Amino acid sequence: MEWRETYDHWKNAESLDQTVQTALEDQTEEELQDAFGGFLSFGTAGMRGVIGAGPNRMNVYTVRQATEGLAKLIEEAGSEAMERGVAIAYDSRHFSPEFAMEAALVLGNHGIKVYVFESLRPTPTLSFTVRYLNAYAGIMITASHNPAEYNGYKVYGEDGGQMPPEEADKLTDFVRQIDDPLAVEIGNKTELLGSGQIEIIGERVDQAYLEKMKTVTIDSELIHSMAEEVKIVFTPLHGTGMYLGMKALEQAGFTHVHVVEEQAKADGSFPTVTSPNPESPAAFDLAEQLGRSIEADILLATDPDADRLGAMIRTAEGSYQLLTGNQIACLMLDYILQALQSNGQLPSNGAVVKSMVSTNLADRICDAYDVEMIEVLTGFKFIAEKIKQYEESESHEFLMGFEESFGYLIKPFARDKDAIQALVVLAELTAYHKKHGHTLADALDQIYQKYGYFFEKTISVSYPGLEGQAQMKTIMDKIRQQEIKEFAGVKVIERIDYLSGKLIYEDGRETQLTYPKSDALKFVLEDQSWMALRPSGTEPKIKLYIGASGNNQQEVEEKAAKYEEVLKSLTK
Repeated sequence: MEWRETYDHWKNAESLDQTVQTALEDQTEEELQDAFGGFLSFGTAGMRGVIGAGPNRMNVYTVRQATEGLAKLIEEAGSEAMERGVAIAYDSRHFSPEFAMEAALVLGNHGIKVYVFESLRPTPTLSFTVRYLNAYAGIMITASHNPAEYNGYKVYGEDGGQMPPEEADKLTDFVRQIDDPLAVEIGNKTELLGSGQIEIIGERVDQAYLEKMKTVTIDSELIHSMAEEVKIVFTPLHGTGMYLGMKALEQAGFTHVHVVEEQAKADGSFPTVTSPNPESPAAFDLAEQLGRSIEADILLATDPDADRLGAMIRTAEGSYQLLTGNQIACLMLDYILQALQSNGQLPSNGAVVKSMVSTNLADRICDAYDVEMIEVLTGFKFIAEKIKQYEESESHEFLMGFEESFGYLIKPFARDKDAIQALVVLAELTAYHKKHGHTLADALDQIYQKYGYFFEKTISVSYPGLEGQAQMKTIMDKIRQQEIKEFAGVKVIERIDYLSGKLIYEDGRETQLTYPKSDALKFVLEDQSWMALRPSGTEPKIKLYIGASGNNQQEVEEKAAKYEEVLKSLTK
């Protein structure tokens, strides 16, 4: 079907949603072709896209289509799964409440029990809620830290983690069988609410989550002794982190938490930032102004759905330094392992889980404490899978999981990255180092001096338009065929192809990987640096990752710059 036929089908549909009808108007032909010439990709991470009209946009109809697929998956699982039902939460983005209710009405129409939050909540709260209510699945309406014109849809399994690959593939098949999103039926809202088929939830779940948050604090006495000394600036960046973030910090005992008031109110337009991304220095502009005025020790920012946390730390000179996700993770990891060892609570079977593109500095820290480091594919669902395995086999005790992209989990009562947990741990370790006369910048320097210098960088190369996906595939195929032997004159000692499932050594020997198949490549160099390439699962981008290792900061930054030049040349 040509895109014009699809466009006409939508335009001429009876009772078309008013917001979608409005979005059909005043678009250029190029915009219409993009919106109606393809389909919003539904993959293992759900779907994410620009809000608008058409099958390649986020709207009530594409949400209904995705949810109809989930309903069929749950029906196939049987009556118990239908009775356990689905928990639904949403963030502060445009149309998030509407999309959440549309999903509920589709599920309700199938006789599936639905729990919907009364107002916006963080992603980790949804993950916790699936477990707390023993629901069969969960839906989170969010586009994470993308710009304001985006929204998205993520599906969670019964363990509270994002749906694992096998089940996600089955769900994707169901979704793709639905040819016409306009034809998906929904139930009557008044009847479904009146019968209790759709149940509105809120405070009860919040209190249960906050009760679990008490277990995240390691040293309550330390916090109590330093409560008057530690000054924290916090911003939820117009998202979901405000209520539970502040409650968790107050509950832990922190008394000097200063909120960036201009960013405290939930607002899907994100009026004070270009992009609500705590990885970006610009997102901290207002927090830094407030921090300087009160001489705050640390500035903390959660993204719109409060699963990611960014931080700036005060240096000895009084300026603020933006930390990378890897640096935040290593500061937390070093503190947690040190504290557990000091308390005699470090388990002999402890394990930390990280993604394949996260820093090797964490491996060095784990080695020092005789804690096993487990590496998984990119995507927090793979960390959640490991937690589930550990619980079932009792082989390891989970101590922490993280991704370089500003996602961390300390306690597994949630099974997705949790910025609320990270807020409390970062505040506590700030108190610890201040008590010992250090800034967090000092603490980071001490880690580098002890374990070696590491520098990581992530670059995204965009391939927009209808031809973008094909272009990305061509580039990845071309790189695989090249069998690269060196980067900037440094020998490649391992080539890891996660799609073929092979680890190839420099002498040609091969080892079969135990990972699920994934379109990603990684190169390990003779100097222990590494490079990786991976097409994004939710955006038309190839992500490039660089991890340089060396003897000092200047050396690792110079290495990274050379490797970046080579990597970029491969993606042209």
